[in-house]
Amino acid sequence: MEELELVLDMAKDGMKGALAHLENELTKIRAGKATPSLLDSVVVEYYGSNVPLSQVANVNTIDARTLTVQPWEKSMLGEIEKKIIAANLGLNPQNNGDIIMINVPPLTEERRRNLVKQVKTEGENAKISIRSARRDANEEIKKLNKDGLPDDLTKKAEESVQKITDDYIAKTDALIAAKEKDIMTV
Repeated sequence: MEELELVLDMAKDGMKGALAHLENELTKIRAGKATPSLLDSVVVEYYGSNVPLSQVANVNTIDARTLTVQPWEKSMLGEIEKKIIAANLGLNPQNNGDIIMINVPPLTEERRRNLVKQVKTEGENAKISIRSARRDANEEIKKLNKDGLPDDLTKKAEESVQKITDDYIAKTDALIAAKEKDIMTV
């Protein structure tokens, strides 16, 4: 019985991980609004080490369309500006000598549709991970069945795994729908 609980916990953990990864990936897909997380993928060289932008500068939003990047050392301005351009985020940083201002352009209809496709792809990847966790759990349950777990408990365990899977698939669909609505809202 204890092994069965472990298998179910393992399945839940795998599915939680897939959902958390999806949430993280969806924050990187911009919906036309300026958010500091847009620059999370930017890495700059700082004293010989590659570090995330957030470790060498404050990244803030002034309004819904404008980001500011204020490095802790002014000497980093040029490096940060180059790395933002090189990150290929479709952003055009403007260096005024003290801070970097970034105007986030409004999304075109075509760009919105491409972002929705990207969101759906990320969602499908999450669902694949969730189903993989289900498959692994069911394989473990079958091993336990061969090792003497009664058939009725095996059946109940498989039903529990399926219910957990359905819950996480529904949560994934809800995340995708919310992000899609956010992107398509002008």
